[in-house]
Amino acid sequence: MQIIPLRVEHALAYRQLMLYGYEHSPEAFLTTPEECAEVPASWWEKRIADPEGAGLAFGAFVGGQLCGAVTLLFSSRPKTRHKAHVIGVYVQEAWRARGLGRRLMHAALQHVEQRSGIKALLLSVAERNRSAIALYESLGFHSFGIEPMAFSTGQGYQSMVHMYKSIQDPELHS
Repeated sequence: MQIIPLRVEHALAYRQLMLYGYEHSPEAFLTTPEECAEVPASWWEKRIADPEGAGLAFGAFVGGQLCGAVTLLFSSRPKTRHKAHVIGVYVQEAWRARGLGRRLMHAALQHVEQRSGIKALLLSVAERNRSAIALYESLGFHSFGIEPMAFSTGQGYQSMVHMYKSIQDPELHS
């Protein structure tokens, strides 16, 4: 297993992985496959390796196949550039419960900790996704709120847990 920052040449594999995740794990994403199926390749390229530094993704490869990813988004706005957001965390079913998600998150955390000016890392996760919440808590994330009825799944509504991790001051959690 290899965890690496994704590059433009990985955009097609990233697109395929995420569209699969949107379709087969709809309870984990706010995005639907239909929303992203027709977006141009340049959108996927920018998402994983934004030349302006606003987005970066890490991929987990096993036998040359992309089987998991995590994406970081960075703000360029003066009042919010101290924060980064974790989005699009996905590991294919066959590779779950093998430490892949933890390794992806470690890569993302290591990058954020080395990036100048980032003081907080934020993410949101479906309240029913107890294994993901447990992973994030084990990595030092803390819940700061639950958004009821955050999104519709077609079978009802799901709440989102909003989580936070202090980067430069580990004692600061608010």
